[in-house]
Amino acid sequence: MHPAATALLALDENKVTPGILGFLVFAALGAGTWWILKAMNRSLGKVDFVEEPVPGEPASAAEPKNS
Repeated sequence: MHPAATALLALDENKVTPGILGFLVFAALGAGTWWILKAMNRSLGKVDFVEEPVPGEPASAAEPKNS
């Protein structure tokens, strides 16, 4: 029998491996996650948040102290 034929016969038919399709799906999920995090970071960088003072609190307590 040819050595390549014995190697093919030695493979376990019941063994499941992810193969190239599994790698491509995993890589696509990783790239999509990276892209969505980059877009979210860009969007959150545009937010200009100014906290409003709490009603009933003195104005001097709500202002930041400059040292």
